[in-house]
Parts: sequence; structure tokens; C-alpha cells
Amino acid sequence: MSIVIALLVFIILPYYLTGNVVVYTSNGYKLTIENKDDSFSNETRQHLIDTYFKVMPEMNAYFGQNKRDARLTIDPGYKGAAVTTGSNIVLSAEFIRKYPESYDAVTHEFAHVVQSYPKYDPSWLVEGIADFARYKWGVNNKKGGWSLPDFKSDQKYTDAYKVTARFLVWLQRWKKRDIVKRLDRALRSDTYKDDSWKAFAGKTLDELWKEYSEKPDI
Repeated sequence: MSIVIALLVFIILPYYLTGNVVVYTSNGYKLTIENKDDSFSNETRQHLIDTYFKVMPEMNAYFGQNKRDARLTIDPGYKGAAVTTGSNIVLSAEFIRKYPESYDAVTHEFAHVVQSYPKYDPSWLVEGIADFARYKWGVNNKKGGWSLPDFKSDQKYTDAYKVTARFLVWLQRWKKRDIVKRLDRALRSDTYKDDSWKAFAGKTLDELWKEYSEKPDI
């Protein structure tokens, strides 16, 4: 009986609002999908749904948040890959059709939902933490051909995304295990400053980057 109950808790239940809007719920989480592309793959849709219900509880637990509601719009007219505003995500139908295994792009966007910082500043760090989240919780990165890049001497910590994410992974391994959580809290409370790095890791950002560049193993 206990096994049956445990399985029921994680069943994803869909219900329809209109023809192209479906709401999925499971274990207190809700995902609304609006599909504007009639030819969108059902298999890809299921990957997106499964990814949401797997990674959101993990990211919430890690960052001490309780973001349980998101809306994902599949838009054939959007020319980028994906973008998030608040809890609303727009995913390019063209992008995901061209790269169907790259559905962890939404893991990056779900991280933005969890972040919900009062400011998008510094943008390079916000995006770096989101790619750190994709690196840590992504469910299909390998098949999707996504990985953190090797260090190169012309990189800068302000390059954002993968480059900054790799730096954060290095900091977490070699400097402070909770450095990403502390940076996240500072951004969330709008108390982040340039000297936060010294308070959190004992050195300035430039000093940490220099040390990283000399021995960038992660």
C-alpha cells in the first residue's frame, strides 16, 4: 500500500484550459504549457514536462525557495532560444525542433524562475548561476551536446553563461562549498556588491579569477 501511495504522489495530472493551453500538476507543483505550434512534437513536450517536475524541487531545495508555478509558451515566432520574465518562459519552437535533445535549455530558464531576483544585475552573474543550475541539474546535457567549456586565457568572468558557470563550479570545489548559495542570497536580497566576493571567499573577484586561471581544474 505504501508503495502505491508513493507512486500516486508523483503522478502528473493534466487538465485543459483551452485547446492549446494545458495545466500539469504534481506534488504541489504546477506547469502551464501554451503551445502555439500545431506541429510541436508530443515527445519533446513530455521531455519538457518531466524536466520541470524533476528539476524544480531540486533547485528549490538547494536555493531555499518555494517556486512551484511556471508558464511555458511554445512560440514559433520567437527568434531566440528561450527567455524568462518572472515565472513566464517563452521557448522557440524552431530552436527545440532543430535541437530536440537540447531541452535542458528550459532547465536554465526554470533556474531563472527560482532566482526571481529584484534586479538583473550583474547580468553575467545571474546568467552564470542559471547555467550552473543547468550543469548541476540538467537531465539531458550530454545527449544535447551541452557542457562547460575548457578554460581559455582570453575568457573573462563577465562572459556569463557557461564561462561564469565553470568559474562558479571551480569556486565551489576549491574555495567555498556554499559560494553559489551565498551569491544567490545576496542577489535575491539586493545586497550584492563587488566586495561580496572577499566576504564570501576571502579574496577579491579579480584575485579569485587569477587563481582560477592558473589552475582551472574542476
